[in-house]
Amino acid sequence: MKLHDLEHIIRACADITGQYEFIIIGSQAILGSQPWPEDVLTLSMEADIYPLQAPELADMIEGNIGEGSSFHDSFGYYAQGVGPETAYLPTGWLQRVRRIQSENTRGYVGYCLSALDLFLAKAAAARDKDRIYCTALLSYGYVQIDAALELVSTMPLDALAQQKLRQRIRRWAKSAQP
Repeated sequence: MKLHDLEHIIRACADITGQYEFIIIGSQAILGSQPWPEDVLTLSMEADIYPLQAPELADMIEGNIGEGSSFHDSFGYYAQGVGPETAYLPTGWLQRVRRIQSENTRGYVGYCLSALDLFLAKAAAARDKDRIYCTALLSYGYVQIDAALELVSTMPLDALAQQKLRQRIRRWAKSAQP
């Protein structure tokens, strides 16, 4: 996915829901911080998104421009309607979002997780694809390990899960190529 694809998704979500602002929480949120990131960070053809003021409308997004829709067939990418509960995020994440708003969004707003918050959400999920993605964020210098470790204590996880998350981050950082 490229930035112009995400801008198209934001426009389409606004048309579908009548909402003005959207949160992008999946891997394509990197496009808010880095408009032209390395290909390994933009392999996904889906944008995880929900309306900021009405997350319950995410089902409308999924039903209209989700996987397998005519939108997906026509453009090769799609939106996955999600909710705020989809990702574990550190305290203060909303103050660190990166704004996408342009003529290409027709003035509608997409708030993308910062690279650091995206990293932490993916590290908490800990799927194999998340390891690859997080290692790339570290390798390309979009995330600094010290900053990530500092925010772990603000994640909505119990003490044991936070400890495991710190260990995972350190392990992944060792395997990251500078």
